[in-house]
Amino acid sequence: MSAVPGSEKPAGRFRRMLDRLSSSQEDLESEELREDAETAGCVRIGDCHDRQIVTVTGTLRTVTLRPRAGVPALEAELFDGSAALDVVWLGRRSIVGIEPGRKLIASGRLSMSRGRRVLFNPKYELRPLGRE
Repeated sequence: MSAVPGSEKPAGRFRRMLDRLSSSQEDLESEELREDAETAGCVRIGDCHDRQIVTVTGTLRTVTLRPRAGVPALEAELFDGSAALDVVWLGRRSIVGIEPGRKLIASGRLSMSRGRRVLFNPKYELRPLGRE
C-alpha cells in the first residue's frame, strides 16, 4: 500500500513540471496570484458577490484618474488570477505607492457597477516590494 502513494507522487510532480513548461507566462502569473490570495487568507475575486464584505489581494494592472459626478476619483484595476475588480478612491487624484504592477491587499464592501466588481474607498495595505 505504501508503494502506491510513492509512485503517484513523482507522476504528479512530473505532470506539474510539464504543465509549467507548456503554459504561457500569463497562465503562470495567474496561478501564482491565486496561490498568493490563498496564502494571505483572502477571498478570490472570482468568488466575490455583490454587497459582500471582502478582503482581496492581487496586482494593480492599471491606475487612472477618472472623475465621477464631478469629483476626482483614482481608479485602479486589481487582478488576482481568477478575476479583476475596480478599486476606487473618491476625492483622490493620487496616492503614493498606488501604481501599476504593485501588489496590495484591499478590504471593503464589494458592489457591482455596470457589470463590474467595485470596491469604493477600501482599507488597503501595500505589499512590500521585496516580496514581488
